[in-house]
Amino acid sequence: MQTMDNLRSPNERTYGLEHVAVGVDVRVSTLSLVGDECVPWHWHTRTSDIFFCLEGTAVVETHNPGNARLVNVGERYDVPPGVPHRVTPLGGKRCRFVLVQGVGKADFHPGRP
Repeated sequence: MQTMDNLRSPNERTYGLEHVAVGVDVRVSTLSLVGDECVPWHWHTRTSDIFFCLEGTAVVETHNPGNARLVNVGERYDVPPGVPHRVTPLGGKRCRFVLVQGVGKADFHPGRP
């Protein structure tokens, strides 16, 4: 598995994000990551992040219980509320996925509590 220590600092990170649907208690987006781009460590108070991989392989790391999950094309992976996580492309190769956030008001807390 790739090392995650060579990623850009949070203020330099960019990634392709497009909201597909935004409601009061659910948000659906598509994201694309390539190279050293990543969704930095964060967590949500009440909502889950549900990942559906469309292209490549996404690496979803969770701080609690401290693991990494490879999410390949056609696969789904859920991160429950309160669990710190980040997302990177495997080996820097492009990955694209649908992200469903809900049910509840989405928030974003940077870092790991």
